[in-house]
Amino acid sequence: MAVSTASQNKKISFRAKENSVCPVCNEVHQKEQMFQGGGRLIAGKLTQELRRLYEKNKKFGRVGPNDYIITVCPRCLYASFNKDWDGLAANEAEALRASSDQRRSFLEKILGPLDFNEDRNIILGVASYLLAIECYQKRGLSVAPTPKKALCAIRAAWYFDDLTLEFPDLKFNEIRDFMFKKAAIYYSMTLELMQNGQEPVDSIQGMLGPDSDNNWGFDGVVYLNAYLTRKFLSQLAEKKEDQLNLLIRAKRMLARLYGSGKSSKGKPSAIIEMARELYDEYGALIEEMGGEK
Repeated sequence: MAVSTASQNKKISFRAKENSVCPVCNEVHQKEQMFQGGGRLIAGKLTQELRRLYEKNKKFGRVGPNDYIITVCPRCLYASFNKDWDGLAANEAEALRASSDQRRSFLEKILGPLDFNEDRNIILGVASYLLAIECYQKRGLSVAPTPKKALCAIRAAWYFDDLTLEFPDLKFNEIRDFMFKKAAIYYSMTLELMQNGQEPVDSIQGMLGPDSDNNWGFDGVVYLNAYLTRKFLSQLAEKKEDQLNLLIRAKRMLARLYGSGKSSKGKPSAIIEMARELYDEYGALIEEMGGEK
């Protein structure tokens, strides 16, 4: 049944007419999708983490397009990007089926009991990314799980940053920093995979994001690896020598990103400027730590 125009004007999302069948537990549900247009999204600034902020809408309140990206089974809490929903190998399905209770327990310890039959909100949004990370741990290399875990981790960190502002006494900032650290590790691993080809990272270039409004692709991976390495350096490596090696590696990759410093259609000025500033900061820090050998 078609959704009326009047109804669309009052809602943020709708349920798809087609049934989604969980390949893990066979639960049938209707995927929730966000309406496009209608003045729902009011774009704000771009952050250093390549996140697009959105202003609160007077008519619709908070509108978060990332809330609807991950498909989640409301019964067994299997979660994935839509393109990976089907096609599970038998061993993947069995591992995900056996770990259903663990996923629910893990989620409730952080966010309390949740029901994915309800409309998405900030809590279900962040929960979907936490679940996706857990589920991609059990997926094969053919779906390129590592860059997808990186994407899910940084988006989860963004959500927990928002929750920290909204509920400052609940220590969501600790989970936020943990997720940023996980993102840093996964982005570093993704850079290695881009070079050794052990996962088909090329096949997901169109969804590397990291946000849903602008896909920075491989440039975003290079930039975020450098940004997160700098931000969480002491947590990624304890020894000064190891820290220096991480910085040198990230700086060299960053130099390839901004190159001559000229923007183009493939490299918009926004990321070029941020990469240049970060590169200069890296140079000063590396010199302070003894310089490149």
